[in-house]
Amino acid sequence: MADNADTSQRILDIAERLVQTRGFNGFSYADIAGPLRITKASLHYHFPAKAQLGKRLIERYERNFLAALAAIDRTGANARQKLRRYAAIYAEVLRDDRMCLCGMLAAEFSTLPKAMRENMKHFFDENERWLVGVLEEGRRSKQLKFTGAAREVARALVGSLEGAMMLARSYGETARFQVVADRLLAEVSA
Repeated sequence: MADNADTSQRILDIAERLVQTRGFNGFSYADIAGPLRITKASLHYHFPAKAQLGKRLIERYERNFLAALAAIDRTGANARQKLRRYAAIYAEVLRDDRMCLCGMLAAEFSTLPKAMRENMKHFFDENERWLVGVLEEGRRSKQLKFTGAAREVARALVGSLEGAMMLARSYGETARFQVVADRLLAEVSA
């Protein structure tokens, strides 16, 4: 039983890297089976359909991302520091020559199965929810200053960071992402 769980995790690990570097439609089960030295039939045993694999990928990615946000919360950092650490999560993924899994999936939104689209939107909703809390906390403590609703600012931050990742990757310049992230954070700092 532990062997099956280990194989499932290794499948997810390889599939995650493939989605983050090629996109969901840019790989097949053969791309996973080769490095694992297993048959495609074995992959289908663990994930009968690629859509099921995609759904599990998103769920795992969200769980790990939310754990990273909870870790930021546990540090006792102030709102400004929390935003900086949030942006650092994106920068770390980009330095590993990857994109945000859900950002890559968003680019393929219309071709994804419905369950994957719903899970992907949930990931972004959870990001926005966490950011709204940080932004409101920062506004109350006068560490952050912005006009409009915190939800609008949260959406602008997520969208801008995702877009900055795409462009930085296109140019092969991680520093390009950092310039955008720093500018975004400066605009909301008091």
